[in-house]
Amino acid sequence: MKHKVALLERIESRSAKIAVAGLGYVGLPLAVEFAEAGFKVLGLDVDCEKIAQIKAGASYINEISSERIGRLTQSGMLRVTSDYEDLRGVDAISICVPTPLRKTRDPDMSYIIQATKSIARIRQPGMLIVLESTTYPGTTEEIIVPEIAGDDLTVGEDVFVAYSPERIDPGNQTYAVRNTPKVVGGITPSCAEAATALYSAAVDTIIEVSSPTAAEMVKLLENTFRAVNIGLVNEMALMCDKLDVDVWEVIEAAATKPFGYMPFFPGPGLGGHCIPVDPHYLSWKLKTLNYNARFIELASEINTSMPYFVVEKVTEALNNQQRSVRGSQIVILGVAYKRDVDDVRESPALDIISLLRQRGALVRYHDPHVPVIGLKNEQQMRSENYSVSLLQTADCVVVVTDHTAFDWREIAVVSRSIVDTRHVIDGHDGERIIGL
Repeated sequence: MKHKVALLERIESRSAKIAVAGLGYVGLPLAVEFAEAGFKVLGLDVDCEKIAQIKAGASYINEISSERIGRLTQSGMLRVTSDYEDLRGVDAISICVPTPLRKTRDPDMSYIIQATKSIARIRQPGMLIVLESTTYPGTTEEIIVPEIAGDDLTVGEDVFVAYSPERIDPGNQTYAVRNTPKVVGGITPSCAEAATALYSAAVDTIIEVSSPTAAEMVKLLENTFRAVNIGLVNEMALMCDKLDVDVWEVIEAAATKPFGYMPFFPGPGLGGHCIPVDPHYLSWKLKTLNYNARFIELASEINTSMPYFVVEKVTEALNNQQRSVRGSQIVILGVAYKRDVDDVRESPALDIISLLRQRGALVRYHDPHVPVIGLKNEQQMRSENYSVSLLQTADCVVVVTDHTAFDWREIAVVSRSIVDTRHVIDGHDGERIIGL
């Protein structure tokens, strides 16, 4: 166990060299936290623009200030590269690369496979490799271990492999890397011990589970829980609409129960990097075992239908003015997938815009965080400057993202007609101001 002992000593003394592969919304905050904990960190990303920004002391992640990046790069605690060869000689590597879904709803593992093969070429005895990317149960054991161990290294003795799912919540001002408990599952007890020692330096609380597969399942349970419950409350909104009942009143009253209930809220659909995507990793894996993950599939069906429901509400709002969708001026407020972020991945706003344009509407949008969006037909739209006249000239204003920068009182007063998908505007009357 000499390799483990030596690794633990280097981690304890902060002499261990740490690498983070993938400097997106997960990898960059992690690299910064490790560097601020006293480790020399080498960040890797194949996006040369990101590398250039970090070298210039600039951050492209809202939660990480440029001041922090500049301080760490100037001190030499954080360096960056786009060449895996530069990672040769590091003691630990955290893999934080994307894991998107293909159009067929099966996982695209190409980024993980490419990163793993690149790391395998520069691996050495005593190295710790931790996968953080969200993926299907079994990925660490099926993909990471064979490449890293090869024919000459024994996992748990010569090299150490673990899975520790990211728990980043973009826009969250309360929980970040340091104060969000971190789940760790090692291939062997020695692997778990090494990974726990490493992450303990940057994270206050470590939750150790029995295996990487258990840790992979933890991440999928967390996001499936949210997806299913959002699907439930979205369906409740659809049912309340049929029954002419205010779903928000129902939720508010139900939330007074001090036990056995947790409030979720309806919206225009799911968006972001996790909740609309992650449950499908589990669903796909279970299909290979001849099992149908029915809750996941049903929740996805409901959640992906919500943009169509929003468009129905826009049609209703225009009908109240004796106008058709075709030729009407529609202004979308907010296209990011959640409040106060600039991320439009899987955002329901993109579907709402496309559906309205297909029906002949003249659609514009304003989002203070998103200057440009790309639609499915590869066309681009630019955010309009916010103004009272923008709202006044619209036949219908659709609130899709409830950014805190918006003046809801002004929007309510000057807009001719509003569809409020986030329940942020007072005075829903079913005529001029319509909610879900």
